[in-house]
Amino acid sequence: MTVGLDLGDKHTHVCILDTETGEVMEEGRLRTTPEAFESRFEGSERLTIALEVGTHSPWVSRLLEGSGHEVVVANPRKTRLIYSGSRKTDRIDAEKLARLLRSDPELLYPVSHRGEESQAHPALIHSREALVRSRTRLVNHVRGTVKSFGSRLPSCSSASFHKKAPGHIPPELREALDEVIEAIASLTKKIESHDKRIEALCGEDYPESGRLRQVPGVGPITALAFVLTLEDPSRFKKSRSVGAYLGLAPATEQSGDRDPQRRITKEGGEMLRRLLVGSANYILGPFGGDSDLRRHGEKIASRGGKSAKKRASVAVARKLSVVLHRLWATGEEYEPLRNTHRSKEEARREEVRKEEALA
Repeated sequence: MTVGLDLGDKHTHVCILDTETGEVMEEGRLRTTPEAFESRFEGSERLTIALEVGTHSPWVSRLLEGSGHEVVVANPRKTRLIYSGSRKTDRIDAEKLARLLRSDPELLYPVSHRGEESQAHPALIHSREALVRSRTRLVNHVRGTVKSFGSRLPSCSSASFHKKAPGHIPPELREALDEVIEAIASLTKKIESHDKRIEALCGEDYPESGRLRQVPGVGPITALAFVLTLEDPSRFKKSRSVGAYLGLAPATEQSGDRDPQRRITKEGGEMLRRLLVGSANYILGPFGGDSDLRRHGEKIASRGGKSAKKRASVAVARKLSVVLHRLWATGEEYEPLRNTHRSKEEARREEVRKEEALA
């Protein structure tokens, strides 16, 4: 039997096909709870089950695999047949998943979910990110409110805002903003606590992240997110594949002689992609030292044109992902100017060969 599951927040629609004939053998729905899934699939004959990536797909896939079934998790970005039809219902979606799985599992572009522990650790990074966003909104609110009264707050980091801002707030606004400042102070304290936990997690459970932090601009958060997203460096035969996996490679739309330049695909982990771009901006910024990565970005930026700096940041982020994977996979020491030195050495050898040939 081949099964398609359309996971909903409260209910899941089920479609079971006969794999040989394609006939619909059963349709129905069940509650999206572990108890309901165990009651329906525990102890049944081995099934091949398709479901799409979503909020519930990690625990559902683990539960079904633990019950002895084969599970294929479909990439929804690749299955336009399901969500672009003129007739779209949960029942129809479940049947389409089952029929695609019966035809060829590769049509679903299967993805692999992390283990339960590996899923919990990224939640720590996401929680920190949510706290930072909340603090940023409150800081902007305070600055905007003060500005509307003809005053300005001094420039400072978000971490020190709750210490420096109170002395510059107009008296008539203190009643309205004092509690907001207290909330910012509380968020800053929580963010610092998350930073310490992430640092400890890197040292205790993911020591390989230390290799990645050799690169200036790559801190514990970026290094840990990289390790958690890729999980195993051996998944990639070539380091160059990592950039495409993270959505940092340009999309292609080649047809005949037409091959237009496209934007990056933005597939894969959005958080890690943003963190890598942030590291790239540091490398290209005033505090970034001389390196192959910096020279690569400066070369692209020097071409000018619209959004040259933005393209340079993305290109450096893509190249950085390749460097980080190689450091992780090989255990090598990071050499900022490795390619530059190698090019000079190759040029020197070529000169020696020419001189020997003339002699």
